[in-house]
Amino acid sequence: MRTIKTVIAICIASLSLILSSTGASAVAAKFHSTDSSVSNSGALVVSWDERGVGNGDIDYTLTADATALYACINGGGKHPQAANKESFDGSVSTGGTFESKNGRVQGTLVTGPLTAPDFTCPGGQRRVLAAVSTNIWLTDTTNGTSVQVADASRVFFNV
Repeated sequence: MRTIKTVIAICIASLSLILSSTGASAVAAKFHSTDSSVSNSGALVVSWDERGVGNGDIDYTLTADATALYACINGGGKHPQAANKESFDGSVSTGGTFESKNGRVQGTLVTGPLTAPDFTCPGGQRRVLAAVSTNIWLTDTTNGTSVQVADASRVFFNV
């Protein structure tokens, strides 16, 4: 009986040594909160708090499918009732590396805006970004954790 206990103890000790030498750890990364907005320039701004990431540098990618509406606005800041507006879809993405502190990363990434379409406005009007809507994904590529971030729609001009 004592021999079986000794063999089990040796196996457990060996397994602990193997796990510690291969760098295996009990990381349970989870996004605690996320927030998104569209800046005055039309750029997408995403902030987050992720916990349980372990120690060291953590890599993130931010991707978003976006729809932008550009329109022509007159000198009075109004959109004439005309068809001189254009909506288009596109993607924006960026990435970054953040240092974890006590197993936690609080970070912000900024990407975009979508490039303006190539159309001209009539005389006395200027092309502006009228509205933006998004579908956003943030991924912790180090720990293989992703989260869909709430839409960051914004209307600059009612058209």
